[in-house]
Amino acid sequence: METRLKVLRVFKALHRTRMAVFKDDNKALTAARLKINDEFRKNRNETSEENIKQMIKMGSDVETVLRESVVQMEHKEENILLLRPRENLLLENVPYCDQPRKNSR
Repeated sequence: METRLKVLRVFKALHRTRMAVFKDDNKALTAARLKINDEFRKNRNETSEENIKQMIKMGSDVETVLRESVVQMEHKEENILLLRPRENLLLENVPYCDQPRKNSR
């Protein structure tokens, strides 16, 4: 029973993340929904605890990648894209520096 709850948690987390990541993009929302549902449906008769644990881990990893790495863009003109980052993707901008900092000791 505990494994079933973990599977359901991952399933719900993937769908919540899908809704946030692909907000206002019906085509991507539908494709992601179909893919998530298809993958879970394909493996619903799995009985091996080890395989189920691996699939739960993979689902959690996919959810993390979607949440932390996917950025929405929208075509505005031929060579212009509008970037629509989510608030949790906006991190403090730390400029790259070729030279290492000198210690002040």
